[in-house]
Amino acid sequence: MTVRAIIAPLRFRAGDARLRAIMQTFNDTSSVLSLLRTRKSASAKTMGEPGPSAEQLSEILACAVRVPDHGKLAPWRFILWEGEARAAFGEVMKARWQKLHPDHGEASLAFVRGLFLRAPAVLAVISTASEHPKIPVWEQQLSAGAVCMNILNAATALGVGCQWNTDWVAYDAEIAAAMGLAPHEKVAGLIYLGTSTVPLEDRPRPDAQALLTRWQSA
Repeated sequence: MTVRAIIAPLRFRAGDARLRAIMQTFNDTSSVLSLLRTRKSASAKTMGEPGPSAEQLSEILACAVRVPDHGKLAPWRFILWEGEARAAFGEVMKARWQKLHPDHGEASLAFVRGLFLRAPAVLAVISTASEHPKIPVWEQQLSAGAVCMNILNAATALGVGCQWNTDWVAYDAEIAAAMGLAPHEKVAGLIYLGTSTVPLEDRPRPDAQALLTRWQSA
C-alpha cells in the first residue's frame, strides 16, 4: 500500500502543519515551471475556510485577465458568490431542481441547495462571446477557458485551494437568467475557492509525448 493510499482517508484541519507537509509534492511554488508541473486542484467537496482574502481575490482576477485575447475584445466577465449570497442562490438552484425533478426527495434538494456552500467563495467566469466580423466566436470562448486556467494557477500560487467545475447549473437557461446572464452569454466555469481539508490525491496523467504527432510532408 502506498503512503498516499494510507493518508488519503485522513482528515485534517485547514492549515494543519501535517497537511501542508503531505501536500508539498503538489503545487510546488519554488518556480513557475515547478508549479505548472505539480499543479493539482482541490475538491469542492472537501473545502473549508478560509477562502481567499479580498487582496488575494484582487490578485487572482488581475492574473485572470492576462490571457490571449484576439481582437482585444475581453469576451468574459465574472460573478462572485460569497457569504450569505451562496445560501440565497442555493435556494434558487433548489427551486429549479425541484421543478425539473418533482420526484426527487429532500436529500437531493438539500444537496443542490448546498452546492455553493461547499466552498467559501464561488467565482463564475462568464463567456460573453458574440458574433464578430473578424474574430470567430470559438476563439473568444477559448479565451474564456484560458481565463479559468489562469484563475487556477494564480489561486494555487497564492496557496488558495481551487477547482474548476460546471455542473448542470452552468447549462440551465433559468439558472442563467437568475445569474443575470444575457441570452448570448455562457458559464465557462464555476471556480470554487477555499482551503482543502484533506490531502490532495493525484490522478493518472496522460503521456504527453504519446499525444504528439510531428507533421511530415508526403
